[in-house]
Amino acid sequence: MDHAVAALSGLFFTAAIYLLLSRSLIRMLLGLTLLGNAVNLLILVAGRLTRFTPPIALNGAEAPLADAANPLPQALILTAIVIGFAMFSFLLVLGYRAYQALDADNTDHMRVAEPRGGPRPPMSY
Repeated sequence: MDHAVAALSGLFFTAAIYLLLSRSLIRMLLGLTLLGNAVNLLILVAGRLTRFTPPIALNGAEAPLADAANPLPQALILTAIVIGFAMFSFLLVLGYRAYQALDADNTDHMRVAEPRGGPRPPMSY
């Protein structure tokens, strides 16, 4: 099961990078969200997926059993999901506002700060 979820995480990373490299602002936002979900899935896999033993110390033991799932990555992922959703909502509103102000979704058409005919950036250093 761990290998399948790790492969799914790799697929999410690939799709997220593909979306982040596009010129459309909405695709970039979806790629950023997908990248966050891929990282969450990778953290979940690193914390070992198992359903057989709950992470509870039984009968006064100092630590849970050896094959128990680690609860810390699950708590971190729950927090990351909430933060990721809030960030996506903020960026979606920011992107919508930029679309209203600039009347463009393509990042090549959103170059307001670069005047036409101005000096070009250096091509090499």
